[in-house]
Amino acid sequence: MKNKILFVVCLLFGLMFINAGLNKFLNYMPVPKDMPESMMKVMTAFMTVSWLMPLVGFIEIVGGILFIPKKTRALGAIIILPVMAGVMLTNIFNAPSGLPIAAVMLIINIWVIIENREKYLPMVK
Repeated sequence: MKNKILFVVCLLFGLMFINAGLNKFLNYMPVPKDMPESMMKVMTAFMTVSWLMPLVGFIEIVGGILFIPKKTRALGAIIILPVMAGVMLTNIFNAPSGLPIAAVMLIINIWVIIENREKYLPMVK
């Protein structure tokens, strides 16, 4: 039962990141009208660095794809971790309304990392 729940959670997590990454290339999700001014400034700054958003989008897509299958989930979790750190910091300082979802996503990512900790041991030995 635990494996089925973990798979469903990982599937949804991966699909959310794939969707977010694709949106960075295709811009199909509208920007919310009630976005805080500080968040608008941050997004404008991110957009001035022309290579940053495509890089983050690519990492989100690759990490999301790798997060879904059990065999590559450990790699996907590590790839997505820096993006999750950025998402958390952005939500803490600029858009606190998104913090609950970001916190849940970070918990899922950490849960997967803990579940796969034996796969990371050769890197730290």
